[in-house]
Amino acid sequence: MDPFPRYDRSQSYEWNYDNAPGLQHIAVADVPGRWQFCGLPVDSPLGMPAGPLLNGDWCLYYASLGFDVVTYKTVRSRSRECYDLPNLQPVRCSQLHGGESELSAIGRMEGSWAVSYGMPSREPGSWREDIRRTRELLPPGKLLNVSVVGSVLPDWTIEDLANDYAQCARWAVESGADTVEANFSCPNVSTCDGQLYQQPGDCQLVVRAIREAIGETPFIAKVGRIATQQDAEQLVEATHDDLDAMAMTNSIACTVVADDGTLLFDGERRGICGGATLSASIDQTRMVAGIIRDHQYDLQLIGVGGVGCIEDVQAYLAAGAHAVQIATAAMVNPQLGLEIRRQWPQL
Repeated sequence: MDPFPRYDRSQSYEWNYDNAPGLQHIAVADVPGRWQFCGLPVDSPLGMPAGPLLNGDWCLYYASLGFDVVTYKTVRSRSRECYDLPNLQPVRCSQLHGGESELSAIGRMEGSWAVSYGMPSREPGSWREDIRRTRELLPPGKLLNVSVVGSVLPDWTIEDLANDYAQCARWAVESGADTVEANFSCPNVSTCDGQLYQQPGDCQLVVRAIREAIGETPFIAKVGRIATQQDAEQLVEATHDDLDAMAMTNSIACTVVADDGTLLFDGERRGICGGATLSASIDQTRMVAGIIRDHQYDLQLIGVGGVGCIEDVQAYLAAGAHAVQIATAAMVNPQLGLEIRRQWPQL
């Protein structure tokens, strides 16, 4: 039996939800230094974003494996089913920077894959109780970050969407979340809740509603690929007053093509995650860090995208991130966090 189980991409989302490994008892190396996440003390800058952590047992599992900020997969104010398989489709590609059109599907994972979940969610009563239990079981020195998203309906205004985001965020805090992350970027949905970060004015309204709902609880905005410095400046200017941090980057969208030329996912674009996003995501972190520095904004950055080794972690920290989250590489190799922690004192 594998001592380090991993997410099985050949199985459904529901199967992986029900077969989470849970809390393990593993010796973990310390990371030298004093660290914080959005002002809260934590044992290291290593964390996991929302995607792989389907429920509390998945959060506890990766917390056992050296990740000190674990992000509960995005939750909603109403239940939503997952998209059909494949949810994780390996692709062949070099470094992506946005604007790419088509990528080829491949059989084996080579470092990057297209992600197709559609932000599913259990109903609120279920995820609220699971978050409460998870926070109680999480070991000292670790934090529970909860990702939330609004569920837009056809006749809704932006104010309605803001109120829905705020309700989810309030429930997350009431259930024990140490920090709340609003997901403003998901390339796998076509509604405005998936691309909100591209509309600074609307994003500002939603951010203010969430801040009012959660009080002083640390608050993070998850954003996607930002094409230009001007776009980044407008987004940061519109939202920094009510945020503690921004997490970037939530994948880069492309169309995926099978060997026979068939378009996968009905021709809809899907977010590409993994090593192919590393360069663009570090560049974006560096760019936004410069904006924050130039304007003296009180805002921190969480580096996400393409991390596969300790050198990548260090590159994000050098670019201006105060924490680094790892998803794809840790799903493929659950021991990655343990390996990085063992290597840290050698740098």
